[in-house]
Amino acid sequence: MERVRRILYYPPLARAGYLYATGVAATLGTLLGTGRVRRTDDGLIVCTGLPKWAFKRGGTCVGGVYLTDGNDAPHVLTHEAVHRRQWQTYGLMFPVLYALAGSDPLHNHFEIEAGLEDGNYLPRRRKG
Repeated sequence: MERVRRILYYPPLARAGYLYATGVAATLGTLLGTGRVRRTDDGLIVCTGLPKWAFKRGGTCVGGVYLTDGNDAPHVLTHEAVHRRQWQTYGLMFPVLYALAGSDPLHNHFEIEAGLEDGNYLPRRRKG
C-alpha cells in the first residue's frame, strides 16, 4: 500500500494532474462564465459569473481555478488558495481524498486546513 501511495503522490505525477485539472477548469470557467476572469497575487485563477449548477456551495476550486457565480470576497479567495495548494500536492487524487474526508466541512480536514471562517462555514470573528 505504501508503494502505491508513493506512486500516486509522486510530485511529477501530482503536478501533471494539477495542471490537467487547471486546464479543464480554466476552459470551462471561460466558456461558462459571464463575469471576470482574473489571477490573484498568489496565482489562483478566479472565474466568476458561472451558473449555480457548475459548482457546489459558494464555489469550487479545481486545480488552480476557482469557479463561482460571484462569491469572491478576499477572505474566500484566501480559503480557495489553500485548496489550490492542496491540488498541487495531491493532483488528481485530491477529489478522491476530499470525498473520503467527508462532506461535512466542520469535520473535513481539507476544509479545516483552508480555514472554516474564510470559507464561510463558521461566522467570521470580528477583528478589534
